[in-house]
Amino acid sequence: MSSGTAHGALVRIRAALPSMRPAQRRVAEAVLSDPEGVAQLSISRLAEHCETSVATVMRFCRSAGFDGYPELRFALASETGRAAGAADGVPVSPDIDRDASLADIVATIASNDAAAIKDTAATLDLVALAAAVDAVATARRIDVYGIGASGFVGQDLQQKLNRIGLLAFAWPDPHAAITSAALLEPDCVAIAISHTGTTTDTVDALRAAGRSGARTVAITNFEPSPLTRHADLVLTTAARETTFRSGAMASRIAQLAVIDCLFVGVAQRSYDRTMSALSRTYQAVQSRREPS
Repeated sequence: MSSGTAHGALVRIRAALPSMRPAQRRVAEAVLSDPEGVAQLSISRLAEHCETSVATVMRFCRSAGFDGYPELRFALASETGRAAGAADGVPVSPDIDRDASLADIVATIASNDAAAIKDTAATLDLVALAAAVDAVATARRIDVYGIGASGFVGQDLQQKLNRIGLLAFAWPDPHAAITSAALLEPDCVAIAISHTGTTTDTVDALRAAGRSGARTVAITNFEPSPLTRHADLVLTTAARETTFRSGAMASRIAQLAVIDCLFVGVAQRSYDRTMSALSRTYQAVQSRREPS
C-alpha cells in the first residue's frame, strides 16, 4: 500500500471523486455506498457490478492512492470494522429524510460535524501545515479569499490574525479580492478557501496573488482541483455532502478546524507577544459589555 492507508480510505476516495473519469466514478460510488460489502467482493465481481472492466477498477485504486485491489479491500475492511466498533450499536444515517424527527436531525448534524473534524485532523498534511505556519508568521501582509460560507470562515481567520497583531485582510467581494491580489509582493501570503476548489472568483484571486509573487495557500476539500493548481501549499478538509447540504455545514466546520490549527501554530511562534496582544484586545472590548 502507498499513500492510501487503512485510516481515511473513504475520505481519500471522496476527495479524489471529482477528478475521476465516469467509469472510475461508478466504482468509487459503489465503494462509498457500501464499503463493507465491497471489501467482500473479488475484483472481477466489483467490475461486473459497476459495469466496467478489471483494468478500470485497478486504475480507480491507483487514483485513490492504493497500489492495488488487495490493499483497497484491506483498508475498507479495517475502516468499516473500526466504525462498527465505535458506533456502540446505534448507527447514524448520514442523510436526512422527509420523515426524520428533530432528534434524528440533531444526531445527524452532530455526527457529520464530528466526522468532518476527525477525518480532517487524520488526513491533514502536517508538513504543508508547518510550511503555511512559517509563511503566515513571517508575512508582511496576509490576504484571505473566500465566497459565501467560505468567506465567513475567511473573515474568522482575519479576525484571529488581527488580534495577535498581524496585518490580515479578508476579501469576500471578488473584485476587491483580485485587485488586492494584484498588489501583493513576495513577502506576502494569500490564503484561498473553497470547499469544492472550483469557485471561479476564489481561483482567480489566488492565481493573481501567485502572479504577483505572493506565497499561496489553498484550503479545500478536493485535491486536485482548479484552486490547488495555483497553490504553493494545500491544506485539505474532509467533509461529505448530504441531504439539505448538511455536508456544506460540515465543510464549514472542517474549514474552521484547519484555520484554528493554522492560527494556533502561528500564535505559538511568538507566544509572549501573542498572549500580550490577546490580553490587550480582550481588555479593549470589556467596555462594550453590559454590566451583569
